[in-house]
Amino acid sequence: MLNKRLIGMVIIKDGWAVQSFGYKRYLPLGKPECLVENLDRWGADEIVVLCIDRSKRAAGPDLQLVEKLSGMGLGTPLIYGGGIRTVSDGVEVIRQGADRICVDALLHNNLDVVKGLSNRLGGQAVIGVLPLSWKKGKIEWLDYQSKKTSALTKLELSADDNAVSEFLVADWSNEGSFGSFDLRLIRDFPMPNIPLIAFGGVTTHEVMSEALSMPVISAIAVGNSLNYREHSIQLIKEQLTGQPLRPSNYGCKYSV
Repeated sequence: MLNKRLIGMVIIKDGWAVQSFGYKRYLPLGKPECLVENLDRWGADEIVVLCIDRSKRAAGPDLQLVEKLSGMGLGTPLIYGGGIRTVSDGVEVIRQGADRICVDALLHNNLDVVKGLSNRLGGQAVIGVLPLSWKKGKIEWLDYQSKKTSALTKLELSADDNAVSEFLVADWSNEGSFGSFDLRLIRDFPMPNIPLIAFGGVTTHEVMSEALSMPVISAIAVGNSLNYREHSIQLIKEQLTGQPLRPSNYGCKYSV
């Protein structure tokens, strides 16, 4: 079995890293580079930096931020999302130092651009972000720009398109809550051949263990809870010994 990853999430609004609660309330945490540096030192397998206000403001990707973060000498792959509107936007994000990109609004607005990004960068470089919730026995997909939800079946994208390598399934209504990720979003996901990353309330070891046991899960992503305890990633991996997670590399990187 391939080892799965533990991803550190950094949510950014108005240029500041924030703690997000259900896509509605935001608590400032500080400079993004400080959080990213910690996640890198503590041994995250990947770091996702998600600027949640760029598409809504039609601001384009924050290339200055990507350049700043990539210039820090990170040893951890960097994934950037936010404001990517065109193939050239995505290419420029990679040129500025990101290893992969995330797309969210484009999945609603222009699937042709998503496929174009995959053709230009390779499908492995593109992750689709899906804010989902479980309502009345089915999966609902949130368009965070309009604040409207629709059935996920409207996403006309399949594994055969090779447009995205993974979907980041964000349980948006439970984001920021303790151990509340709704695993039905994974069990009933309508595209079973595309690997999934679970995010939003994935905070207890019980939820993490159950998610990691699902074959379709390629990674779990944790945001808020990593910011309040030093070496939190190493502690999570130690407590999940026996799960198919990549081993912690903290001892190798920082032994003296």
